[in-house]
Amino acid sequence: MNRSELADFLRRRREQLVPADVGLPPGVRRRTPGLRRDEVAMLAGMSTDYYTRLEQARGPHPSTQVLASIARALRLTDDQRDHLYLLSGQVPPMRAAGNKHVGPGLLHLLDKLDDTPGCVISDLGEVLVQNRMHVILFGDASRYSGLDRYVPWRWFAHPGERGMFPEDDHERLAGRHVADLRATAARRAGDADVTELVNRLYESSTEFAALWDRHDVAVRRSDTKTVLRAEVGRIDLVCETLLTPSAYQHLLVYMPQPGSDARARLDLLRVIGTQQMV
Repeated sequence: MNRSELADFLRRRREQLVPADVGLPPGVRRRTPGLRRDEVAMLAGMSTDYYTRLEQARGPHPSTQVLASIARALRLTDDQRDHLYLLSGQVPPMRAAGNKHVGPGLLHLLDKLDDTPGCVISDLGEVLVQNRMHVILFGDASRYSGLDRYVPWRWFAHPGERGMFPEDDHERLAGRHVADLRATAARRAGDADVTELVNRLYESSTEFAALWDRHDVAVRRSDTKTVLRAEVGRIDLVCETLLTPSAYQHLLVYMPQPGSDARARLDLLRVIGTQQMV
């Protein structure tokens, strides 16, 4: 771990950002350029003291989880992310399949979605980053671990997770999950994480096995979804999907369905959720 070089890199990268780059209000006049240390710490989900010690070359050896959070907070490119890991004495993550680093472009788009639920999800259905409205609508995905990180696993292994969606839509959504996973499995044939997820699902869910054996294939695209929330009732949404060039990550944006009252229901849910999160 090269503490002095790491500290210099973090400081200089922080000074290159302005609040608008990360979705923060400009606030009062700043005495120094860039973001403040407490703002980076907040974006990375860590204490200001911990991040400050890293910038002062006296911090502990950061874990890969901490580095991933800092990389997202500082909007690092893939090359900058790799540099951060190497300075910290860690091996950079893979750049292709299984890469969980969300680039600054997607994060910038997500920051602009203030009143619209949005998230970045992997090609296996792991939610990598959520905006506030997505957390309010679907819950905080960071609470999941192991195979529960993947939406298809939760859908078939924990049927209780389906309660947020109308029962008469379960069959269609199940087919969509499997068809998208089938496309990913073909594109990433032999990858360990894909093989494990498919094999475990096939062994544990007869419903999944039957759908898998149909060999339907459909990459995740635009879709319509209805979300049921006890506080506001039925919310009819259009889910638009933006694929990265490699198709390993997707930006999902949930917009009100035209002709519905979903906008008013989302606005009400936003107020309720914000009050609960304070």
